[in-house]
Amino acid sequence: MSIQHGTHINTTAATGGARTRTVLITGASSGYGLETARYFHEQGWKVIATMRRPRPDLFPASDRIVVLPLDVTSTRSIADCLEAAGRPIDVLVNNAGIGMVGAFEASPMSHVRNLFETNTLGVMAMSQAILPIMREQGGGVIVNVTSSVTLAPFPFAAAYTATKMAIEGFSGSLARELETFNIGVKVVEPGHAPTTNFAAGLPMPIEDLIPEPYAAVAGPIFAGFAKPAATTREIDVAEVIWRAANDTTGQLSFPAGADAVALWEASR
Repeated sequence: MSIQHGTHINTTAATGGARTRTVLITGASSGYGLETARYFHEQGWKVIATMRRPRPDLFPASDRIVVLPLDVTSTRSIADCLEAAGRPIDVLVNNAGIGMVGAFEASPMSHVRNLFETNTLGVMAMSQAILPIMREQGGGVIVNVTSSVTLAPFPFAAAYTATKMAIEGFSGSLARELETFNIGVKVVEPGHAPTTNFAAGLPMPIEDLIPEPYAAVAGPIFAGFAKPAATTREIDVAEVIWRAANDTTGQLSFPAGADAVALWEASR
């Protein structure tokens, strides 16, 4: 797997030994984010679960779970969230994102811009805002959730792929930049998870994003998506995020899910 060269990250040692550690997760209202929040809580961590519209009812009653509002496209919302979260924050999981499938020719540029605002600039904004906190506390880990579309080209996902490829490059560069501060950067690449609401934010019905000239090409591809040989479960991603957050080997990239692992192996 891809390796982040240099200092091995050990945030337990860097931030206080055996005390309860804290993770802040964006997009924790459903899918990977929700499962990851529950998983970290089960491991004994304090969890700051953030989402646009807070839903405390999604979690068990616990003094180790705090649910906060957060819009990663808003500078003010990010600042307010980090202030309310308290200190320290050992791990940031940048999971919030929106999806899009369809022919690029038919993709509204307004939604393409929304994709970049959330999937790319939102990740960058959260990372930038938390870096002073992690520097001052002596270390931390940032885990950026991308996608298996970065491992192999997928047709009808061009704009979405671009947002995630940008974060792959951003993460690799940032990892080298932050080594001296004992701050690790990791990338988790989930595969196709049919049980998530990936296409919930589409600006129009998916059939409207496949113009007639593309129909013959798109048909077999979407039929394959409907009956995949392997898929990813939310728990697969949660477990890999946990492993990435606790990694001390300097590894940068972590595929998550059977299909993502197969793509990763085929790309090597």
